[in-house]
Amino acid sequence: MHVLFLHSNFPAQFGQIASHLARYDGYRCTFLNEQRSGRHSDIDCVKFVTSGGATSANHFCAATFENQIRRSAAAYDAMQRHIRDPASAWTDIDLIVAHSGFVSPLFLAELFPKTPVVGYFEYFYHRFDSDFDFRVDLPRESSMSAMRLRARNAMLLLDLNHCTAGYCPTEFQRSRFPPEYQSKLTTIFDGVDMDFWQRDSSVDRSCVGGVDIPTGHHVITYVSRGFESMRGGDLFLRVADQICRRREDVTFIVVGEDRVAYGGDSRFTDGKSFRDWAIETHQIDTSRIHFVDRLSASELTQVFSASDLHLYWTVPFVLSWSLVNAMACGCAIIASDTEPVREMIRDGENGWLVNFFDVEGWIVAIDELLNDPARRQTAGQMARKFVNPPLSLTNCLAQMKQLYSAVIGG
Repeated sequence: MHVLFLHSNFPAQFGQIASHLARYDGYRCTFLNEQRSGRHSDIDCVKFVTSGGATSANHFCAATFENQIRRSAAAYDAMQRHIRDPASAWTDIDLIVAHSGFVSPLFLAELFPKTPVVGYFEYFYHRFDSDFDFRVDLPRESSMSAMRLRARNAMLLLDLNHCTAGYCPTEFQRSRFPPEYQSKLTTIFDGVDMDFWQRDSSVDRSCVGGVDIPTGHHVITYVSRGFESMRGGDLFLRVADQICRRREDVTFIVVGEDRVAYGGDSRFTDGKSFRDWAIETHQIDTSRIHFVDRLSASELTQVFSASDLHLYWTVPFVLSWSLVNAMACGCAIIASDTEPVREMIRDGENGWLVNFFDVEGWIVAIDELLNDPARRQTAGQMARKFVNPPLSLTNCLAQMKQLYSAVIGG
């Protein structure tokens, strides 16, 4: 059996399933991507290079589609060259698995017209009641950005129509897609390696993530790939600042890069990073708020293992892996009471939910829970039980294999 995975990044969402299929099930797995070539962990990687992109000659609302077309065409070109190369020892493809939204498998149908396609669909954009208009406390997006949003799903719709079947990582994300396509979509989480993401009681709490922790201090953690409004970065800073002013026994550790991964925060930050803008705007004292940039997965498990309380914000958008990884590590978690989070956190059982914007509510909850280690421990244990087995890698891989087999057989 030969499966072709398509994603602009490597290993991204497909690395675990591809490695498992190749190592334990005897599949041949090829991974078409923009980062790696050669053989990696039993996977044959084929690299494509995208040239050009949207320019001022393109309409602003068409830029996303233009870039996706170019990336997808580049993937087609790379694969066409690869299968013609005698050294590749090429065999027919039995299944294509592609991350729609990053790079479309649409053009690969010219090379493999009879091969079924499984699409991985993360998010369908909406103009209202969505991530786009949720942050009512910040300057509004331009009317042109709103218009672009209406056109942003163009390639997703093509892929929904073209694919044999598809899946989404959470029920919330699946619910965002048009009803007429939802019968094609199932919900399968990406999977958490429970042997890797677990609490390590031997962690040295005197130094966490490179930060020296004073004796007797509580460690409060916040993790986000980018520091931005979509993940409530500014609200976190306001809460952390007030907690530090009220208590002398807390140290905050912030993991993530000082950049915006999603959204258009630069429209109102006057050339500053969103983090610097938030610190300056809200006059945040960062003396006990430590920014440690990006960490490796193993380093992040150490941070979670030392965490007394983990804080997570998100607007209605794609759920962060970091939340579920923190749950797997048995963290006591306070999270924003938003739709994607409610799928994971049961208020008062495996964590606590607070209104996204309610700064004082967050402060009260943090203050109470820091004084109640028994409640934190119980909630952390329940969080791990919630993840294992339903969201465990073992369980999710089995569901993916079942979907793949059904599509190939069907």
